[in-house]
Amino acid sequence: MNLYNLFYETLHAPYVQLEENAASFFAVRRGETLCLFFEKSNGATDWKNNLDFPAKPYREMEGLWFVHRGFLRVFKSIEPHIAPFVMDRGVRRIVISGYSHGAALALLAQEYCVFHRPDLIGRIEGYGFGCPRVVWGWMSRKVKARFRGFTVVRNCRDIVTHLPPKLLGYRHMGNILHIGRGMKYGRVDSHRAENYLRELRRAR
Repeated sequence: MNLYNLFYETLHAPYVQLEENAASFFAVRRGETLCLFFEKSNGATDWKNNLDFPAKPYREMEGLWFVHRGFLRVFKSIEPHIAPFVMDRGVRRIVISGYSHGAALALLAQEYCVFHRPDLIGRIEGYGFGCPRVVWGWMSRKVKARFRGFTVVRNCRDIVTHLPPKLLGYRHMGNILHIGRGMKYGRVDSHRAENYLRELRRAR
């Protein structure tokens, strides 16, 4: 996977913005591959949801697990709109990508796709560029396995990837890919899209 190209497309996708929770996504089918993109914060509603971080149960079912309440609210607005794409049996591979706020939604989309399309396990891959922590507390092995194909991409000291703090019980899922050399950017500058592009270009 060329991460530079994927991130560039994530930044420039023709997003659909829903009225409910100002949720933004883009879904496109390319042959047998479904690509799902989720947009960064683009307004006051997004920031309100970003900061609404008390944990909430994801599903009322066996194997209960907890996530950031604000991100869950936004993803639930998007879910019915991506469901027909995900459930299309002509889809044989799924690629998911998001940046910042959108990276958190991409993580939830990863779990959603694996849960609903177990026939595609091993062919669902997600990438969260500058991804905040989304999952809270303990989780069963069965649920944890749904995140195996997800990669958190962290540039240098990106502050967003360290929020919400571990001390509050939040943690990353999947793998973490570190990009960037040393400590060349500050915590805020490490999160800027142009610096992600610069370091991804160098890593190609």
